[in-house]
Amino acid sequence: MKQGEFIKTWRRRWFVLKQGRIFWFKEPQLTPFSKSRGVIPVSSCLTVKGAEDVLNKQFAFELSTNRDTMYFIADTDKEKEDWINAIGRSIVRHSKSVTDDEVLDYDSKQSGGTGRE
Repeated sequence: MKQGEFIKTWRRRWFVLKQGRIFWFKEPQLTPFSKSRGVIPVSSCLTVKGAEDVLNKQFAFELSTNRDTMYFIADTDKEKEDWINAIGRSIVRHSKSVTDDEVLDYDSKQSGGTGRE
């Protein structure tokens, strides 16, 4: 279930995590013609974590971006944990983190490197 963005009611939605994006749909059966009701680019996500204590609802979790926090409720504890783990792995995979080349460049400057700035 997903909490509405403007009207904070809970609605059943079906989600797909694919190629660094989370899509949601109104219908459980997807076809090539299914139209998503929305999409969240995983690269814009900062954290995903349990939110049962925040919402006082079983199997709740939250997904935070730099703009807002979205709340979801899974059907089971295992489903909640599976979503948190899958989204968390996708956040790491699609984050705009420091590259290995930048780390090597930074390390060489710290240790004196070539003396060039």
